[in-house]
Amino acid sequence: MTRRDLLGTAGITATARGLAANPADKDVINSFGVYYSRVGPRSWVLVELRTKNGLTGIGDGSANETVPTRCTGVVKEMFEAVRGRSPFEIERLRAASLDKVAAAAPREKRHTVAACSALEQCMWDLQGKWLGVPCHSLFGGKLRDRIRNYANINRATRGENRTPEGFAANARRGVEAGFDAFKLAPFDHMSRIETDPAKHEDGVRRGIGFVEAVRAAIGPNRDLLIDGHSRFDARQAIEVGRRLEPFNLYWMEEMCRAPEDLARFNRATDVQTAGGEMLWSVKEFSAYIRADTVDTVMPDVKYCGGMYELKKIAVIAEGAGLLTSPHGPASPVGNMAAAHVCATMPNFDILELAFGEVHWRADTVRPSEDLQDGYLTVPDRPGIGYEMNSEYWDKYAG
Repeated sequence: MTRRDLLGTAGITATARGLAANPADKDVINSFGVYYSRVGPRSWVLVELRTKNGLTGIGDGSANETVPTRCTGVVKEMFEAVRGRSPFEIERLRAASLDKVAAAAPREKRHTVAACSALEQCMWDLQGKWLGVPCHSLFGGKLRDRIRNYANINRATRGENRTPEGFAANARRGVEAGFDAFKLAPFDHMSRIETDPAKHEDGVRRGIGFVEAVRAAIGPNRDLLIDGHSRFDARQAIEVGRRLEPFNLYWMEEMCRAPEDLARFNRATDVQTAGGEMLWSVKEFSAYIRADTVDTVMPDVKYCGGMYELKKIAVIAEGAGLLTSPHGPASPVGNMAAAHVCATMPNFDILELAFGEVHWRADTVRPSEDLQDGYLTVPDRPGIGYEMNSEYWDKYAG
């Protein structure tokens, strides 16, 4: 270590000690903003926390909604848990968030957890900027500098393009961009647990046609992932899985909704299984893991509670011998928040990226998203490493 390194480390340590000793005398959180950007039929939603001395921290609160008012309302309420507080009081926010989600009606859960998770990401971003260190340093340090991503082409293949040719065209674009892993949800046109045998068969055949087209487009050596979006019960999922065997799948995700169906399917297939994208908190993931539902857990940094909860979930998955592959069709901010934690995970597998939704994706942040050949570079800049590029974001409230 050089003298400059030693002095820098000493300065960070002194700063941290000062913050811990009397945070009221230091920089505290005093305002917030909510921003949105239209992305196809959905919106990306960013939350920003500001301190009295001008630092800003950002987090992704996208909840797949067309209008971000619901997330905004929860942010306004939850802001009171962090107003006047140090960004280092993560557990205080976590406790308030657990109470808020527990009290939420089922129809309100998605935007409630997204808002709470976004605020938590903001606080980690502020911590890193306050200390002058990247977020991955706050979660144990990097085990890898780059994060492998799979291209989710499902959202980019909409409407009249949702055909074998449409899926294949987006897959080829992903190949040209350098991705070596692809995901689609080929059964979205089906009703959940279709009981009419003829309709079920027609729907399955159509979906298999999409899979066949994408496999032909990406070739035999790239990875192909399937998301069932909980369209089947265990018996149906097992039958569909057998029919998909010729396509050499990397995994089958969320083929069923009920945990007991997932567990039955998991025991019956040799293909890697994955799921858990909508689960919230260590408590929900603990039950999910104990039920032997999947081989790979998929906490979403926007829904599971944030970066700290993502790390905790990865730890309990590691203890159970499972892989962790965060769900993440998110903005670049959400993907990078997850990537910082993924860089520190011994049991990390692969990260999701929504490919082809909008051509200006990379430019919504500064510096632009650094994605090369399907790999996301995890920066050593303080915090998450991004600022919003205001050209692409409209302020909604705050």
